[in-house]
Amino acid sequence: MVYKPEASDHMDTIQTTLIKDRLLDLFEKQQEAIRGSATPMVNRIRQHALSRFRKNGFPTPQLENWRFTDLKPLLNTEFVFDFSNKSRSMDIEKIFTCDVYDLDTFSITLLNGWFVYKNAPLTKLTNGTIIGSLAKAMEVYPELTDQYFGRAAKVEQHEMAALNTAFVQDGLFIHVPDGVEVEKPIQLINIVNAEHPVFLQPRHLVIAGKNSKMTLVHCDHSLTHNVSFTNTVMEIFAEENATVEHYKIQNKGRNSALVTNNFIHQKKSSNVYTNMVTLNGGFTKNILDITLSEPECQSEHYGLYLVDSNQHVDNQVYIDHAAPDCHSNQLYKGILDDEARAVFSGKVLVRRNAQRTVAHQNNKNILLTDDAKANTQPHLEIYADDVKCSHGATVGQLDPEAMFYLRSRGLCERTARQLMMIAFAGEVVSKINIEALQERIQHLVEKRLKGELSICDQCVLHCNSKEPTTFNIDMSKI
Repeated sequence: MVYKPEASDHMDTIQTTLIKDRLLDLFEKQQEAIRGSATPMVNRIRQHALSRFRKNGFPTPQLENWRFTDLKPLLNTEFVFDFSNKSRSMDIEKIFTCDVYDLDTFSITLLNGWFVYKNAPLTKLTNGTIIGSLAKAMEVYPELTDQYFGRAAKVEQHEMAALNTAFVQDGLFIHVPDGVEVEKPIQLINIVNAEHPVFLQPRHLVIAGKNSKMTLVHCDHSLTHNVSFTNTVMEIFAEENATVEHYKIQNKGRNSALVTNNFIHQKKSSNVYTNMVTLNGGFTKNILDITLSEPECQSEHYGLYLVDSNQHVDNQVYIDHAAPDCHSNQLYKGILDDEARAVFSGKVLVRRNAQRTVAHQNNKNILLTDDAKANTQPHLEIYADDVKCSHGATVGQLDPEAMFYLRSRGLCERTARQLMMIAFAGEVVSKINIEALQERIQHLVEKRLKGELSICDQCVLHCNSKEPTTFNIDMSKI
């Protein structure tokens, strides 16, 4: 199911209507299982979201935010829906282990959309932090879930978020109490491993209390080559003076479709940092929607995507500066080979009372072939007069001057191209603040570029050589 949007519009429209009708029919037949242990408040939010999906259906290219991305070809599959956690009997340790060396984390796993645990569905650390299953949290801590669930997700504006909210059952729940600093990163490993084409909708709720600090590492993996469609919603709440770092690594199979809806709500003086790395996947759509609701927020967001073949990746970032004295920054970079397609849509809204806003966004793309395409739309909408805002975008090939510099140092063309791509990607990878994770991602990026985009017998890395090789190269000139 590598993304190929050339199917007939008529047949695709029929198929989209069929899967929409099937989902609505399944909801009516499986209501008891779908509602599960959800609170009355959550079920009211669910019902509203269902009405939105019934009215709007799946997003289409007629919508501005989906203009270059069409879901219809991806829905032409007989998906299997699991409303009763049929994967609970699998031993996750026998099918997957994290290979990031020296990464010390609180590790938790979702398998086919359901929380996997050995001892208990919820864990409460000695500092009061709660980590575990969202379904269980709605049962044990209904006051917390009712206070936050659905408050950041904008189902009126995002059709896929409405669909997820209507069918929410399980996912990750994190609550960090006021004044608590979680000493280790929390790692969420989201795995798809199914014998049949599956349609999954995990839901995550992350709450960082006042003056708290936490780091979340979120890994998306596929263990089979079967077709899958994952539609995820994550809500992150950063209360006053909280700090949240969120790293997302996507390494999915080429027959996978992944839509991530990430909603972040920041309170006064909070700090939120995200870094999204897309290494593989047939189709990927990442939506990042941030609201800076109170003064003096800091919000930094980075992204890197490496795509080839017929892969399609779409990153959409929206930052709402709703209060004064807030700073935001975006940097997304991509490398495209073969007939790959990338889309970037970045919007910053500065409201009338958001004086002294500082906001910057930048998107850079390298096209390695004439058939690769990148559509980029940086956008500023400013209603305040005391601001410092900028946006920029580039789409082009590798710098010929840098290429000449490397060739003059004795490198072959392919090795020079690879070095330039590694340096290009390194600007985003270097922003990862966890040393072990940064090293692992750097290794994966180099491996991805060597194996999928460019390879040479005279590779500067000399993987098979026992002796180190040194080139006198000034990397600042690349």
